[in-house]
Amino acid sequence: MKKIIFIIATTLFLSPAFSQSVYKITIDDKGTLESFAFEVEPNIILNINATGNIINWGYDVYKDRGGENYTGKLDNYVGRVEYYTENDNEAFRGKIKYIGRTLITWYASYENDAFKGKIKSIGSSNITYYDTYEDEASRSKLKTIGSNSISWYAAYDNEALRGKLRSVGAAQISYFSSNEDKAFRGKLKSLNGSAFTYYSSYDQPEYRGRIKTGTQIQFINGIKYFVKN
Repeated sequence: MKKIIFIIATTLFLSPAFSQSVYKITIDDKGTLESFAFEVEPNIILNINATGNIINWGYDVYKDRGGENYTGKLDNYVGRVEYYTENDNEAFRGKIKYIGRTLITWYASYENDAFKGKIKSIGSSNITYYDTYEDEASRSKLKTIGSNSISWYAAYDNEALRGKLRSVGAAQISYFSSNEDKAFRGKLKSLNGSAFTYYSSYDQPEYRGRIKTGTQIQFINGIKYFVKN
């Protein structure tokens, strides 16, 4: 009996362990936020975009093997998947409710009009968004995920930076401005103080705009950052 109680308690303790916060942030080769990833079950990844919409979810075979998923492809998840029914609020009926043990909630139709139908939580991570009265470059975008605050470059910033991811928690992110070489303007310049350089428009065509120096995969405050090349 004690063994059964221990197993149940252990299961309950471990259940939310893969949904506490962001697992990985991917920035594409143009310097634009591609996805925030959550590990909702061991090796089962859920990706959302800057406005909190689900991109995809599934089994990451590369993570299971200890490697990096450079393709972004996820295999079908054959475990528990449940959806909200026609009896649920109109803002989220038919949307995903459970992936494995992880509950996903959504803002209802009676909540802020700017948020209704958006993801409200993934497991134990609550999610908020910038409101319609805030800077236009960040409106409707993610504001917090769990304990991590998220900021975006404002509408008055350089045109190559506007609306791009500026910070996640204490991690600061910068980009090359529109005044820089056309081969790398707008691309990631530094990630939490770690600098990136790129081949310029004067280099051989096949190299132009590609990363010259800089670490594509970095771990900052428990989050993996992947910068595409």
